[in-house]
Amino acid sequence: MRAITITEPGGPDVLTWSEVPDPQPEPGEVVVDVRATAVNRADLLQRQGLYPPPPGVSAYPGLECSGVVSAIGSGVVGVRVGDQVCALLAGGGYAERVAVPAGQLLPVPSGVDLVDAAALPEVAATVWSNVVQVARLTAGETLLVHGGGSGIGTFAVQLGAALGATVVATARATKHERLRDLGADLLVDYREQDFVEEVRRATDGRGANVVLDIMGASYLGRNVAALATDGRLVVIGMQGGRRGELDLAALLAKRGTVAATALRSRPLAQKAAIVSGVREQVWPLVEAGRVRPVVDRRLPITDAARAHRLVEANEHVGKVLLTVA
Repeated sequence: MRAITITEPGGPDVLTWSEVPDPQPEPGEVVVDVRATAVNRADLLQRQGLYPPPPGVSAYPGLECSGVVSAIGSGVVGVRVGDQVCALLAGGGYAERVAVPAGQLLPVPSGVDLVDAAALPEVAATVWSNVVQVARLTAGETLLVHGGGSGIGTFAVQLGAALGATVVATARATKHERLRDLGADLLVDYREQDFVEEVRRATDGRGANVVLDIMGASYLGRNVAALATDGRLVVIGMQGGRRGELDLAALLAKRGTVAATALRSRPLAQKAAIVSGVREQVWPLVEAGRVRPVVDRRLPITDAARAHRLVEANEHVGKVLLTVA
């Protein structure tokens, strides 16, 4: 088979479409013939040599895919060859075939195209596990989403709205109309506006009950300032750096909580539990049309370098997909 390999750490041009060995299903795994995968920020970091895959995981990028089951390992039940699925991966999605732990498979939701389904697993698992499991967002609360135009952001906006929250999203002004259509109640241009002041103004000074943050260090102090009393800040990215200063007095005064999570390195059992929760609680919203995959564009997987440049430029809304012939 063929897959995108990383010849050496570097820019997009180190991504090469190469002949590689076929995957074989281990016990508890299935092999999926990939129809599409999606570009995530983690793929860019892996390409640069900054985010290596966990031990024992495929060296090829790709944290999610959609496709058709072509082989089944021992001990797998409830899955048949020919099933159309999408999957959460620890790596290996940029390929014609990938081996997947059966617990990380999801059926393609009814009403969703097989290729577009590749835009769902990683964002659904990330957003649901953090916004619902960790931060316990409930109806009537305010959710602040940073990076609203990203794959994570567009999904978080929709899920927050579907759960009955007031959703505030930060994004470039050019993305505001799309995000408003997805359910955002307030849009903040992070280049021109202070999101702390905008959140306070929109909530009559109360602040955001939940903040989903991809920036890390550069937003830490302002995120705490934007929190409501008993607010929950969940950090899932470090695009703004890894070391910041935390004002504990400000956090204590608000009885605030700061949590930081990563999905890729979690044990298989935890991932399977998250995927099960997504299937039970999020897939009905997708099938009802209240949450949908947001696809900026589809490109052939042989154009992976171009896709990485597009994501690095941060001008897309939602996911950039790589299709496999």
